[in-house]
Amino acid sequence: MNGKAQPREWLSFLDEIVSESSLIQASFSSPRRKDEEIPKKLTVRPVKLKTGLFYQFERHLHNKAFHDNVAADRVREQLQTTMEQYKQALFKTSSADVQILANKKGELSLITHSRTTKREAAPQEHNRTKSYVLQDGERIPFLISLGVMTSEGRVVKAKYDKFRQINRFLEMVSDVIADLPRGKPLTIVDFGCGKSYLTFALYHLLAIKEELPVRIIGLDLKKDVIETCSKLAEELKWDNLTFMVGDISDYEGHSSVDMVVTLHACDTATDAALLKAIGWGASVILSVPCCQHELFRQISQPVLKPLLKHGLLKERFSALVTDAVRANLLEIAGYRTQLLEFIDLEHTPKNILIRAVKVGKTDVAELEREYAQFRDFMGIKPFMEKQ
Repeated sequence: MNGKAQPREWLSFLDEIVSESSLIQASFSSPRRKDEEIPKKLTVRPVKLKTGLFYQFERHLHNKAFHDNVAADRVREQLQTTMEQYKQALFKTSSADVQILANKKGELSLITHSRTTKREAAPQEHNRTKSYVLQDGERIPFLISLGVMTSEGRVVKAKYDKFRQINRFLEMVSDVIADLPRGKPLTIVDFGCGKSYLTFALYHLLAIKEELPVRIIGLDLKKDVIETCSKLAEELKWDNLTFMVGDISDYEGHSSVDMVVTLHACDTATDAALLKAIGWGASVILSVPCCQHELFRQISQPVLKPLLKHGLLKERFSALVTDAVRANLLEIAGYRTQLLEFIDLEHTPKNILIRAVKVGKTDVAELEREYAQFRDFMGIKPFMEKQ
């Protein structure tokens, strides 16, 4: 099925996944034309309703989620129509991941990434209880080694918050797997990896569960932490997960990177990591900022004096301004950027995750104008602009 596909091959693929009920999830991205009513991303998954098997089409528009449940006997036509609106899609089936690419003429290419193990395409209950990426009761070696699980696969009660945090992070990663390049080994750098709970979780998701060719490098300044993480990776026989002692600003290990993760990097270290990611042209960036002092010292706006005269309020306000600056500069650099609610880390009460997906530069004149007005109103000179 690899290579250029004629319409009949695309339709045969649809016939196959519908007749065999083998679709696990489909993700459509990069609309072919600018239209406010066409979401930048649309996902499809099978759901089990009282009346039988349906496929739920989920789209996000104007900060709202919309769901349409399509009957199994109509889903083939709906999938075909949806593909006509997008440049690419990723179909996860029981036996393979199939990437669909449309060229400028609308011709489709199908690239198949076969799996070594077969997945079950079981539709989920429509009104289901919370389903984690990692399940309590499932023996997961890295969680056992990290003390999050017992040897029987049960989550340690005192570590349940950590278990929830790991799953929340993996949910956010799962949403952007379709935006990672295919057909080549993926390189991921985790700046300030610390004890690396989430670094190990990321490797488990991408390399073990998704079976993607991936190399992950964890970077931190603490030598003892790096030694501990390296030992665990060796015990797990995860040869493509490595840890190094190093500083974000000085790291020059790669000329290009596909994903950059930075969790609880203090103050402008987060900005340094984002600049590295932009310079590498990373397809996906995930960042949870920590302490943010830079703009606290800079913000100067008389109109806001009733707010800024209170140190606590100014600190919180400065943190929000800092993340707004980062999000806007990422958009100007060609990234679709979201600020998502995360779960508090041990190191910081901050619970905002910045998720950015590279979509390529478009007309950014209006974005630049809006940002410049905001920056000048606040009287600030952000780190990301000064570098």
